[in-house]
Amino acid sequence: MPTMEAPLTVLLVDDEQDVREILDLALQDAGYQVLMAEDGRAALELFQDRQPPIVLTDIKMPRMDGIELLRRIKHENPETEVIMITGHGDMELAISSLKHQACDFITKPIDVTALDASLQRARERIMMRRTLQAYTRNLEALLREKTELQDHLASLGLMIGSISHSIKGLLTGLDGGIYLLGSGLKKEDEKLIEEGWQTVQRTAERIRKLVMDILFYAKKRDIQWERVDLGRFAEESAQTMESRLKETGIVFERRFSGPLSDCEIDPGLVHTAIMNLFENAIDACQRKDGEAPCRITFTVASEGDHITFAVADTGIGMDDETQGKLFTLFFSSKGVKGTGLGLYITKKIIEQHGGHIEVHSKPGKGSRFTFNLPKRVGLCKDAVED
Repeated sequence: MPTMEAPLTVLLVDDEQDVREILDLALQDAGYQVLMAEDGRAALELFQDRQPPIVLTDIKMPRMDGIELLRRIKHENPETEVIMITGHGDMELAISSLKHQACDFITKPIDVTALDASLQRARERIMMRRTLQAYTRNLEALLREKTELQDHLASLGLMIGSISHSIKGLLTGLDGGIYLLGSGLKKEDEKLIEEGWQTVQRTAERIRKLVMDILFYAKKRDIQWERVDLGRFAEESAQTMESRLKETGIVFERRFSGPLSDCEIDPGLVHTAIMNLFENAIDACQRKDGEAPCRITFTVASEGDHITFAVADTGIGMDDETQGKLFTLFFSSKGVKGTGLGLYITKKIIEQHGGHIEVHSKPGKGSRFTFNLPKRVGLCKDAVED
């Protein structure tokens, strides 16, 4: 029998010790690893523990015969190659074993050449199955890659359309600001100059936000876990918001509660998520002259193993249909002002942390975005796996 580079394991089952010892030597000389059992019941326990790919078993044995062992093995693992050993007068049993999906049978006294041929056929079937399984896995991987590529190309087309639309709006805003600046300089009108400059600044900020969103969407970024002082992180986020709201007329309020102690997050990504929600709140704060000023509230709360962040506004609010589409890639309720990337990215960041986000809104009543994150990396990983 030929020696194999990667030896297969054979479970040898026979109630005669002499037969077991002789076959054990023959199989080992041929390069197989051998497990042995003296009856069907012991063999079944050994099979369940070791899962050998080939079983060589006698038919007539005490406690559990070979036919029953064959039936049990095929029930547990149909791909197992089972070769039956039978006496000359047991041909009916041998034929019965084939009906129960035995791959072959050999007769006693065992001819080494016949055993070699039977084992070789079993080995070839095993190798063929393994090759087929490997090809199948590769094919499935290729199909996944193809699907991902098609999805990426479709998303790219949508993104190009969305970005083109946004850029047109940005260019219009920039042209307007430049025109006001030019007019103000010609007329030496400080009010026009200031108005034009503010328009240019706002447009530049929108361009920066657009570029950052595109870069985030295009580049896969792994979580960079850090131990963060939650109180300090919340305070720094609030200060950024306050600075952004200067001269907007929007009232800002912060609400911190619970022990804002250390937590494990990616501070850069979580800050991005918070600021995306904050920018959305600013866009929603549209007030006419004479109306009460809009209010934005930033909430951070710590309770148990989780942290809650919320950004609420008293702006224009949204209907149910809009809320249902908010986190869809490239959906925007802002017209030319939006890219449809911000909230999609925010949701992705939160889910990467093992958290979830909710929105509650009513037209004319404002909106509240709330998301929860686990405090610890271990909890985050468990949540993501679930």
